[in-house]
Amino acid sequence: MDQHIKQLTQWLKETVKESKTNGLVVGLSGGIDSTVVAYLIKRAFKDDSLGVIMPCKSTEADAEDAELVVEGSGINHLTINLTDQHDALFNNIKQQIEKNGEWNEDKQQLADANLRARLRMSTLYTIATNYNYLVVGTDNQAEWYTGYFTKYGDGGVDLAPLLHYTKSEVRELARTLGVPEQIIKKAPSAGLWHGQTDEEEMGVSYNSIDAFLNGETVSDEDAEIIESMHQRTAHKRALPKSPPDFHHFTLE
Repeated sequence: MDQHIKQLTQWLKETVKESKTNGLVVGLSGGIDSTVVAYLIKRAFKDDSLGVIMPCKSTEADAEDAELVVEGSGINHLTINLTDQHDALFNNIKQQIEKNGEWNEDKQQLADANLRARLRMSTLYTIATNYNYLVVGTDNQAEWYTGYFTKYGDGGVDLAPLLHYTKSEVRELARTLGVPEQIIKKAPSAGLWHGQTDEEEMGVSYNSIDAFLNGETVSDEDAEIIESMHQRTAHKRALPKSPPDFHHFTLE
């Protein structure tokens, strides 16, 4: 993985140079993917890399892990608590829809979680504009293939250095980079609600997804879940749909 780290670091430097920006910013959740990105961008840009901790009804453990990442990587950092902003916006939206008697309780948890992700995206881009930085994504190959990310949330980024790495490979990168073991062994979670874990929500383990992506045999049930997620989330990996250019059509 040493060679991969060198190549990724060089790619980050070249990408920033090509874009005529100054550096890189990433949101720090205390999870392994954002941690690996933080260590990588700190290597690429010692003084022009920034980690942003954005608690939003987050657990104290996540905040402590994010601080551990800052300490371990030495990255510059900001902490911006989004809880009040999220509550104000979400409750305002909910109240206006409730006035029409059209609030969907079954979708409340998902809508709440996605708004958190999109507020974090907006926060990162506001900060990036201030410093003339690029926003770095943290999605790995497993998350990208299954669509396990929020459209225009954690999926709203300028570059995605981990996109070709499975979850197990991200763990290897983490160990090579010197990431604390408690971060590496932590159960993957998007931190979207209390007790939420990625694997429980998806209904399939990252080990199975990694094996599937590597062309190895997995159970029929796991393969069906993975393919179903991939097909259902195709819109997340595509540009917005648009109609044909009707300027070139003749009406009959």
